Amino acid sequence: MPQLPFDTVLIANRGEIAARIVKTLRKLGLRSAVAYHEIDARTPAVSMADLAIQISGNTPIASYLDTRQIIAAADQARAGALHPGYGLLSENAEFARAVTDTGIAFIGPLPDTIELMGDKIRARNFVQSNGFPVAPCVIEEDDPATFASRAQAMGAPLLVKPSAGGGGKGMRIVRDLNTLEAAIEQARSEAGRYFGDARLYAERHLEYPRHIEVQVLGDCLGNVVHLYERECSVQRRFQKIIEETPSPALSQELRARICDTAVRIARAANYRNAGTVEFLLSGDDFYFLEMNTRLQVEHPVTEMITGVDLVAEQIYAAAGRELAFSQSDIVSNGHAIELRLYAEAPERGYAPTTGKVLLLEYPNDVRIDSGIMQGQHITPAFDPMLAKIIVHSPSRMESALKAHRAVRELVLLGCETNANLLARIVSDEAFLGGHFHVGYLEQNPHLAAGNFSAGMSAFLASAALLTRPVRDSADAVPELHSALGNWRN
Repeated sequence: MPQLPFDTVLIANRGEIAARIVKTLRKLGLRSAVAYHEIDARTPAVSMADLAIQISGNTPIASYLDTRQIIAAADQARAGALHPGYGLLSENAEFARAVTDTGIAFIGPLPDTIELMGDKIRARNFVQSNGFPVAPCVIEEDDPATFASRAQAMGAPLLVKPSAGGGGKGMRIVRDLNTLEAAIEQARSEAGRYFGDARLYAERHLEYPRHIEVQVLGDCLGNVVHLYERECSVQRRFQKIIEETPSPALSQELRARICDTAVRIARAANYRNAGTVEFLLSGDDFYFLEMNTRLQVEHPVTEMITGVDLVAEQIYAAAGRELAFSQSDIVSNGHAIELRLYAEAPERGYAPTTGKVLLLEYPNDVRIDSGIMQGQHITPAFDPMLAKIIVHSPSRMESALKAHRAVRELVLLGCETNANLLARIVSDEAFLGGHFHVGYLEQNPHLAAGNFSAGMSAFLASAALLTRPVRDSADAVPELHSALGNWRN
């Protein structure tokens, strides 16, 4: 294996992606360091890393967003490179710049590229100016005083979106123009809270398109390749639940067009490292949505069909290595599906859930990327994703059956999850037939509601009472009451 210019990498992230990166660092013979908040002390990433450095903040999330502490942790670890994972600071150009200014290699694109493509408005304008298709839109900062009236003139339905960030946060669909002003204020407030950037834009909302994204890789010599597409249309509240590749919606001709467009966009942006170009697909027409200048949550399905370790390729690119393969070398084999396990209750409007993981058993013969351990407390401090179940088979139907079996074999007691919803989706007739879009769950609310009988409720209550922590909690006498002694009224 060729020598790399660094031997230690600091992981500026947490949960399953931090653990995922540690695995590749081990494979490459590199030393791993993880910066962690005390709330994550009992997580797989912290236990797996060669070095764990505690950081702190007013809130757990604030510690992971503290550039100064993270760079100090990298210095303490003597790290020559830093991997930001996804989310948190991964698409923050100023953070990437601060890292590189200290002489540490940032495992991601150049800061200027993050600034260009990570800003949804600038990226959209850039893509449009280079002749690629985008959906009609109006931008607030062009003329803030007329933003609402210009958006209204486009007509409903509209999608109001933040310029910064992603993951569905701050986005509002407006089908009734009388609610536009309220939607703008809600979107602005949420965008400012999550991203520190309240700039907005509004685009014409395509009713029930497909969400297709293309994985790209670029090196410092200008070489860019794609690793095919991912189908990401099964979503709730603009956040993905299930991803797969290949997409059942694409013909070979359409696949070639959309993947070639993604490569040309990345090449125009002088893109280095791993990134994802996202599109909305309506019929045979597709429109640029955004570019994620980082590794995606759903990258494992691409790894399964291509055999390419995307984290390793990110590290090689950051080390200045030329891509070791050309486009013709990348072959898609079989079909892969990823199921995201969330700490949430779909039956109660996807309400977030918490609790201690009393028992955790994952299915065999599938890939599991997990960020939790038995005995760990699931808190509301972070995104609710706990783990990912990834399956790979020769055909889509075989993968769907394998995914259904895997999620049914999963055992997680102590915290409600969306496991039953995932099982219902991958066995649903519309999903199996490939007939779905971004509004699939909205149009099929019965999938989230499920069929939860009174008998099943009684069974689960009985099972819970057999566990020691639940029994001890039920039998405990509150301190105030125990102080009364044997007094009775």
